[in-house]
Amino acid sequence: MITNLPNLLTLFRIVVIPLMVAAFFLDFPVANWVSFTLYTAACITDYFDGWLARAWNQVSPLGRFLDPIADKLLIAAALLMLVAKGPIVGHAVVAAVVIMCREVLVSGLREFLAELRVSVPVSKLAKWKTTVQMLALGFLMVGRASPAAIPAEDIGLWCLWLAAALTLVTGYDYLRAGLKHITGKAA
Repeated sequence: MITNLPNLLTLFRIVVIPLMVAAFFLDFPVANWVSFTLYTAACITDYFDGWLARAWNQVSPLGRFLDPIADKLLIAAALLMLVAKGPIVGHAVVAAVVIMCREVLVSGLREFLAELRVSVPVSKLAKWKTTVQMLALGFLMVGRASPAAIPAEDIGLWCLWLAAALTLVTGYDYLRAGLKHITGKAA
C-alpha cells in the first residue's frame, strides 16, 4: 500500500531529488548546506523505510520495487551534480563512473535474475559500500562550506575512492553469483 510509512519514506527520497538538485544551483553561502541537509534526510529514510517495513510487517511489492530505484536515483543525481558543479573533477570522475557503472550492472543483473525468480540478496559488504558512498557524497556536498578545521572535500574524495573500490568488489561478487544463472554453470 502506498500510504504506509515505509513507502512514504521511500517516496520522500524520490521527491527530495529535484529539490537537492535545485539547491546545487543556488548562489548563496549556505547552498551547500541546503543540498547536504536534503541529501542527509533522504539517506536517513533509506535506513528507516526498510527497517520500519520489516518491524511493522509492512513489506510490500511497491516498497521492494521503489526502494532500490530511489537509492539509485539519489546517488546518481548527487554524483552527476558533484561532477557538474565540482568538487568531483579530474581523476575523481573515474571513481564516479565506476560507481555509476556498477549500479547499472547490478540493476540489470537483478532484473534478469528476477525473470528467473532468483533473488539476489544484499551483502554486508554492499551495505558498507552504500554507507561509505553516502558519507563521501555528503562530505563533498558540504565541500568548502565546512568549518576550516574539517577538510570536507578531502575526506569526501578519499571516501569516494574507497566507495569505488568497494563498488568493484561488490559488483564482481554480484556478477559472479549471477553468472551461474546466466550461463547455466557455476562461475
